[in-house]
Amino acid sequence: MAADADARAAASLGPMRSLAGAFQRLRSHAVRRVGWGLADQAVSSLTNFAVSIYLVHSLGAAQFGAFGLVYVTYGFALNVSRGLSTDPLMVRFSGTDVTRWRRAVAMCTGTATVVGLIAGACALVAAAILGGTPGAAFRALGLMLPVLMLQDSWRYSFFALGRGSQAFLNDTVWAVTLLPTLVMLRKTGHADVFWFVFAWGATAGVAAAVGPLQARVVPKLSEAGSWLSQHRDLGWRYMAEGTSSSIAGQLRGYGMGFLLGLAAVGYVQAAATLLGPMTILFLAMSLVTIPEAARVLRRAPTRLPLFCMLVSGGLAALGLAWAIVLLVALPRGLGGWLLGPIWRPTYPLVVPTMLGVIGQGAGAGAFAGLHALGASRRSLNAVVLGAAAFVGFSLIGAVAGGAVGAIWGTAVAVWISTMMLWWQLRSALPETGNINVGGRFWSVREAGRHRGRSR
Repeated sequence: MAADADARAAASLGPMRSLAGAFQRLRSHAVRRVGWGLADQAVSSLTNFAVSIYLVHSLGAAQFGAFGLVYVTYGFALNVSRGLSTDPLMVRFSGTDVTRWRRAVAMCTGTATVVGLIAGACALVAAAILGGTPGAAFRALGLMLPVLMLQDSWRYSFFALGRGSQAFLNDTVWAVTLLPTLVMLRKTGHADVFWFVFAWGATAGVAAAVGPLQARVVPKLSEAGSWLSQHRDLGWRYMAEGTSSSIAGQLRGYGMGFLLGLAAVGYVQAAATLLGPMTILFLAMSLVTIPEAARVLRRAPTRLPLFCMLVSGGLAALGLAWAIVLLVALPRGLGGWLLGPIWRPTYPLVVPTMLGVIGQGAGAGAFAGLHALGASRRSLNAVVLGAAAFVGFSLIGAVAGGAVGAIWGTAVAVWISTMMLWWQLRSALPETGNINVGGRFWSVREAGRHRGRSR
């Protein structure tokens, strides 16, 4: 009788023990890589922030506006490059042996460089058409886009192998060469947008040149066509994902400016500025979660749903914690210190903004899971529909309730997108042939039973 009771008690504790054991394994394997992701993204974000502040004080309004156009174009080119080159790499070559990784990276970085050459040629054409200050900015960008794309591809390549420290080192090389170069341009009387953009790209070229020494890989531009052909089921869809999100952000900004005026757009941008720490965290996690999910899928497929839930739960909890900090601290002096006189009209935007951030965190695990599974059609459907909801609900909210209504609409759209991502992941799991979720999505007992399986 006592033995039966002990057996029943042990059985009832089985799922909890499996959950604790899975969490412990995930933590012990991933914490170091997450730490390097945070460090790398902190260097990148803080450098961009410092450069923006420096350029505000060094350039006039027209030249800084031209730099803004260049930076938006650079972001669009990054989305194209990542979709075609590094996103397939992170899905299919994360956690592989070094030999296979080097062969893939040679093709991946070559593809990123080719994308940069094509985008650079388009920027040079735009420069010739625009002329004047914008033309000068786009001319410098056109010359530098190939090395900018190459440098970014090294970051993701190192994270795919689990060597975030190498990505951190590469970004640090860019930072420590860029900042003094910008100061030198100002001291020597070359403080104009062409030379600033050129220096920004040239110092990225220094970091890009360090990449082959770190990886012991030389980019193969001639293999770009082969890479695109081998990963055509992923690359073009991932490119569409990135560009649709970028376009949605631009449409929302333009629409709000037209409907509400520039002051409302300024309040929305100020609210977004308050998300700085969360933005760094989410960007850093995006460098880590997809390769980590791919490793989980390869080694223990049945644990992938648990991994995705842990990622989403953790990021959503951090978003909630930051929301509480802002709601408490902004009226007690932090608002005036960060935003000056516009903090009061910005404060009502904090709650809907943070609800959107929490929703973004809640969907991050599902997004990583879909990419790890290579379910590019399903992830594209979710992202495109989410982008349409993002624009539509934001502008409907703007018409109904001004800036506050626009952000509430954005929050609703984010949660709709999150639900679509989880629905698509739930549908994609059985299609792999390795994960049979049956009637339960989160099957801790099943994960424990298949502990020895690997893909």
